[in-house]
Amino acid sequence: MPTKPPSLMIALLSLALVLPLAARASSSVGDKEVPRSKTFGGDCTKCELSGRMMHGAHFMNANFAGATLVGSDLREAHFIASSFVGADLTHANLSDSQIIAADFTDAILAHAKLRDAQTVGSRFNNATLSGADFSDATAQGTDFNQAQLIGTLFRSTELSGAHFERVIARDADFRNATMHAAVLTYGRFERASFRAAALDGAVLMGADFEGADFRDASLKRASIAGADLSRARGLTQHQIDEACGDSHTRLPHGLTARLCSGREAHIMTSPHVRLIPAIPAPPGPPAPPYRYWVAPV
Repeated sequence: MPTKPPSLMIALLSLALVLPLAARASSSVGDKEVPRSKTFGGDCTKCELSGRMMHGAHFMNANFAGATLVGSDLREAHFIASSFVGADLTHANLSDSQIIAADFTDAILAHAKLRDAQTVGSRFNNATLSGADFSDATAQGTDFNQAQLIGTLFRSTELSGAHFERVIARDADFRNATMHAAVLTYGRFERASFRAAALDGAVLMGADFEGADFRDASLKRASIAGADLSRARGLTQHQIDEACGDSHTRLPHGLTARLCSGREAHIMTSPHVRLIPAIPAPPGPPAPPYRYWVAPV
């Protein structure tokens, strides 16, 4: 089995010493703050960092794939072009964090707090986000495709251009969310709340909204082609008139949708058309030789 470079082992040992010492030093003044040295780069796959006080930490071009950060304090942290693929952040607190071009594919963030976070251009594909709180967050262009979003809170969240294709979002809360040009195709949104949400230009094609609440939601130029809204609540004919559907659209009794025009149908349903400019995909983890370093902020 290959051995780790001496510099890597020294850095890891330093990290193991710095974190508890710094935590003790700050607790002596009555406040459990994070360590003074909290910038991370390089490779730390499958690291065990559960319960760590990492408030304000900087992760830059770092590879924390498979790491365990259960219950960690990551408030105001910066996740820049880093990989947390398959990481476990259950109950972690990422409130007020910046998550820019980061990859959380297959990660577990069940009941994590991401209030007021910025997750612009990041990936949460196939992630477990059930019970997570994204309230008041900014997540334009964020990719939630195939994620588990059961009971997830997106209250007053900026989700323009976000992708929710084939998600499981039962009981999710999108109240007052801004979802311009969001893509919800083939998602499961049973009993989800879209009350007062702005779904202008959104694509709801093929999605299931049984029991979902659309009271006061805006559906201007939205595509409901193939969507099952037959048991949705709070829908009015005025809302439906501002959207467009097709022969497969299912609506509550008494409501009818106009057919999408040829141009609308092409723009709204083509899998090759993005409704907002594409945001660059997150980079992959750093290539060897790896560097793991801790530097003062």
